[in-house]
Amino acid sequence: MANRSVDLTSGQKAAIEALTHDQHPIPAPLWLARQAYLRNDELDRRLAETNPDQFWREQAALVQWEQPFDEVSRIDLPKHEWFLNGKLNASVNCIDRHVVTERRLKAALIWVGEDGNEVTYTYGRLYREVGRFANALRKLGVAKGDRVVIYMPLVPEGVVTMLACARVGAIHSVVFAGMGTQALKARINDSGAKVVVCSDYGYRRGKALPLKPAVDEAVRDIATVEHIIVHRRGSRPGDAPVELDSEREHDFYDVQDARAIHCKPELMDSEDPLFILYTSGTTGKPKGVVHATGGYLVGVTYLAKAFFQIGERDIYWSTSDIGWVVGHSFIVYGPLSIGATIFIREGVPDYPTPEVTWELCERYGVNIMFTAPTAVRMWMSHGAQAPGKYDLSRLRLLACAGEPLNPEAHRWAQQHLVGQADGLVVDNWWQTEIAAPVLGTLPTFDPRPGKVGKPMPGVDIAIVDAKGAPVPDGTGGLLVLKKPLPYMLRTVWGDHARYEQYWSALPGMYSAGDIAVKDGDGYFSVLGRADDVLNVAGHRIGTADIEASLAGHSVVAESAAIGLPDPLKGERIKVFVVLKKGIAETPALISSLKDHVRSDLGAIATPSEVEFRTSLPKTRSGKIVRRYLRAQSLGEDPGDLSTLAD
Repeated sequence: MANRSVDLTSGQKAAIEALTHDQHPIPAPLWLARQAYLRNDELDRRLAETNPDQFWREQAALVQWEQPFDEVSRIDLPKHEWFLNGKLNASVNCIDRHVVTERRLKAALIWVGEDGNEVTYTYGRLYREVGRFANALRKLGVAKGDRVVIYMPLVPEGVVTMLACARVGAIHSVVFAGMGTQALKARINDSGAKVVVCSDYGYRRGKALPLKPAVDEAVRDIATVEHIIVHRRGSRPGDAPVELDSEREHDFYDVQDARAIHCKPELMDSEDPLFILYTSGTTGKPKGVVHATGGYLVGVTYLAKAFFQIGERDIYWSTSDIGWVVGHSFIVYGPLSIGATIFIREGVPDYPTPEVTWELCERYGVNIMFTAPTAVRMWMSHGAQAPGKYDLSRLRLLACAGEPLNPEAHRWAQQHLVGQADGLVVDNWWQTEIAAPVLGTLPTFDPRPGKVGKPMPGVDIAIVDAKGAPVPDGTGGLLVLKKPLPYMLRTVWGDHARYEQYWSALPGMYSAGDIAVKDGDGYFSVLGRADDVLNVAGHRIGTADIEASLAGHSVVAESAAIGLPDPLKGERIKVFVVLKKGIAETPALISSLKDHVRSDLGAIATPSEVEFRTSLPKTRSGKIVRRYLRAQSLGEDPGDLSTLAD
């Protein structure tokens, strides 16, 4: 996202054409709307528009402040500050305030391993575990403002480490445990980390994946790293733990004092950084997105209630990982801040069988799930028989984010995943840089497949052309925020000029880097990244439209569309298609796929070329890397896919 300006004026048409037309809303169940946190979201929107400081003051009351703030906001773009002079601690909000209530014995975290091993942490136990590890960090010299890199799979110790960092005022930077040595090294170097906390192994599809060798290689020549703390699991039950050879290395549990369960929390200013999370896009040096404690916590606490509708008795499952912003905001900080029970599972959602997700939903009574459209399409490719075998009558809300949710997948999930509960599938859009939903569908209005929804209360968002002028409804353009939000990034770590580019591409507006379109009723569709727009004979077409059309073909499991140079059209469309199991690749099928897109979207969107693949290249967070496919098609070096963050 180094260059956020996009030329929408080239060619015969300046606007992106919205080709997908699914105008059949899914009626929101009345019972779900009646128990919604926001019974009338329009009232909140009106308050946020007329008196934004009062709106955010009310949301800030959801958070426990050790010292009240004396000013809601101070905005001098690109700088924006929130809840000025307020003091708080994120771990106190996530644990301490619940431990002094009847929630002390409530399950805070239920963890299941890929092998079926289960661990439950009550809020009382979580308090003790976090306190012990926070004291260990302090004993090793970790203080307010120090950086701690976390390289761990989705295990309870990873959540404990994040909260322990927050407790002592250290800035954590979680690196997804699937990333390689060079990606890890770059993040340790850029953050200037004092401590690295890692696991020896992670588990995926029945295999033990060693993690410590990557850490050993990454830190070998980095003098700023004073300590490496290793959570030793063993590659298999009964295995001897990995050896700790360096003087810098400590065992995760041995370094703790079992009796030191109380750790005085560090008092943090609202604008003090809580964490750095690196996002690389598809090219360039990773960006260390910095989120501030107060505004971030207010945003994720409010939206855990207002959007995700997590209630006191719910079991909530996000299928993401702590290595992504979804894991930060809606595995850890948001749900725990409101005293919820979170369910997490290490492993992939279709191993050891395609039914495992639904077996777990039945066994643990999952009420709300947050997942990615990629996962929905994967479940869809396995067929409706898998979820149909299980009691999903408690699963009332399924939220999707991460990339466009195509109408076919939306309707399939509505029927087969939440249908037993008469529930709802809802879409939402946000970014690593904006750490909670910005656009989304609330249970008080009807979802429209192919459309992400409306702005959340407090969000001032628009679609503009390359010069920043508003575009008419039904016309695609650049998605921008006209005002900052408390839960937005404050800077890019060590590179504030790079942060300013978010606000300088279109002065006075935050450029999200996505293309979107809005209908006359205020529903937004996010069509994809601005650099995923095709220019075919002067028609600017979003890749998401073509991929959504292909997903509606009965044989397609997944697809990606790219543009290739064409001397006549400017660009021609090439699509990559992954077929459902058992489908043969034939010339007739290629013709059928082209005809399907032509029928859906018109002749201008018809692919010139179809290539079948067994899988598509994706980032670690599951997003398709179209630039990689384009480079391969042009005979260029596509680069190292393993280094891409999202």
